[in-house]
Amino acid sequence: MTKMSFENHIMKQFDEELEEIRTRLMEMGGKVEQQLQNAVLAIGQADSKLAEEVIVEERHVDAMEVDIDEACILIIARRQPAASDLRLVMMVTKAVNDLERIGDEAKKIANHAILLSEGGGSIKGYPEIRHIGTSVIKMLANALDAFARFDAEAAIRTIEEDKQIDLDYKTALREVVTYMMEDPRSISRAINILWVVRSLERIGDHAKNLCEQIVFVVKGKDIRHQ
Repeated sequence: MTKMSFENHIMKQFDEELEEIRTRLMEMGGKVEQQLQNAVLAIGQADSKLAEEVIVEERHVDAMEVDIDEACILIIARRQPAASDLRLVMMVTKAVNDLERIGDEAKKIANHAILLSEGGGSIKGYPEIRHIGTSVIKMLANALDAFARFDAEAAIRTIEEDKQIDLDYKTALREVVTYMMEDPRSISRAINILWVVRSLERIGDHAKNLCEQIVFVVKGKDIRHQ
């Protein structure tokens, strides 16, 4: 084998390894997105069984995070990537952490869904959960789509969605707290709702982080805190 063909062979293997971690990240993203959808649905339908499935699924998400992290460490050790390749590997290591945190928040939502379903009925606050939940699910889907296409402009547009989610979160807080003051008997259930909308707001933040990392990979620019 000539030196050139040997280098081409190594480069092909490297490209395959990069594509592999990218694919695995997308698989993890899809699983987390489904977790979030099911957690929000479990609250709306008072479905404790579906909520339990979300909780169980979190163990699989945790395992995926560990596996992808190990793959990234091996790539850095073996290939010593530079420039855009290194940015991609580093982005994946950060992205899996954000996805794992989204999975954690989905699990928290599922736990609160179980508590809310045990109480029966419905109180003011559920419309806020549905509204914010729909927005956050859409934002996460857009972030994952931007990563799949390495679309920095789409990522920047998606970042803007977090501003509205933050506003909706503050509105939901005011409305639920007001309801608690009007009906002290609802305090326990209202607190569960407050924790749910807090988890949804945090998921929006993690989706924003994903988009910032996409911009960094594509353009080499760090837009955090800007």
